[in-house]
Amino acid sequence: MSKTFKIKPCDSTIKVLDPETMKPLSLKGEEKPRNEYWLRRLKEGSIIEIGTVTKKETAK
Repeated sequence: MSKTFKIKPCDSTIKVLDPETMKPLSLKGEEKPRNEYWLRRLKEGSIIEIGTVTKKETAK
């Protein structure tokens, strides 16, 4: 599991504050640590995970 993930508020009417900066999470999404705080927000439905990309190795 990755230590970070890209998330954004599930709705533009919801303000989700970053506990470290006390600034609202960008509506375009931000890379945040996959910690208890953000996982709780994900579980309660106030944020959604976006842009999960896995890198594939190229054959040589």
